[in-house]
Amino acid sequence: MSEHLPIFLFLSVASVALFSFVAVAVWSGERRREREAYYRSETIKKVADAQGAAGSSAIEFLREEEKIAARRRREGQKLGGLITVAVGVGLMVFINAVDRSDPSPAYLVGLIPLLIGGALLAYTYVLAPKQ
Repeated sequence: MSEHLPIFLFLSVASVALFSFVAVAVWSGERRREREAYYRSETIKKVADAQGAAGSSAIEFLREEEKIAARRRREGQKLGGLITVAVGVGLMVFINAVDRSDPSPAYLVGLIPLLIGGALLAYTYVLAPKQ
């Protein structure tokens, strides 16, 4: 038991330190995003309150920002689908190469991420709302 104590203590302290760091990093990132959203909304309010073309330009700015956000989401889904398909294909090839002696088709486990990636891509290209 005493021979495993140092590694146990090291892993315990390392895991607590890791999760503490992740918690602080996420908290600070969310706080920054909240500040940015607040400043953006205040600026848009001031521009929208102005008379004339400035008000309509603020509304146009908001619409353009929505279009950009939707485009980024679609591109992210496309990338996620492609990565998941690649993981599925790689997993199938790797399991097939490692498990040649077994007659059961264990490499078919790679179909799970492959089909999930295919579903993401199909949704992105066929079903997702176009904007």
